[in-house]
Amino acid sequence: MSDRSALAVRFIADCRAADIMAATAESCTGGMIAAAITDIAGSSAVLDRGFVTYSNEAKTEMLDVAPQTLDTHGAVSRETALEMAAGALARSRAGIALAVTGIAGPGGGSAQKPVGLVWFGIAVRGRAPCAHRRVFEDRGRAFIRAETVRTALELGIEALSAQATL
Repeated sequence: MSDRSALAVRFIADCRAADIMAATAESCTGGMIAAAITDIAGSSAVLDRGFVTYSNEAKTEMLDVAPQTLDTHGAVSRETALEMAAGALARSRAGIALAVTGIAGPGGGSAQKPVGLVWFGIAVRGRAPCAHRRVFEDRGRAFIRAETVRTALELGIEALSAQATL
């Protein structure tokens, strides 16, 4: 079993233990987090839905990300990741939402926002959403996207673990 599959199995088990469903809001991964979850038999018991919001318009229409947030901070920002996660939670039956927005490359990076920069938003119902920043080594688009999926699942597991101790 791959590392990604093992993380997805654990995430699903932790969602079941917490008796909550999950949602994803994905930009740079284009649905890969939801795919990693649905690769596991029995995932339908916990995955409510996935939003693929690659464009700014999709982020606004599907997740209620404020146009002002996108204009002021950009699509790849802490603020956008937080709003994506909160929007996925608000527009689903989920108790946890995993959101990602980043620059997978090979182009599109800048000195302030290099290729490999990914912002993660994690929202758990009843708690304020939190954001995490990672800059993955630029070893190609596939590597950055795979690391993003792995990290999102790890952050989801951490959030569910914290939920269990409340």
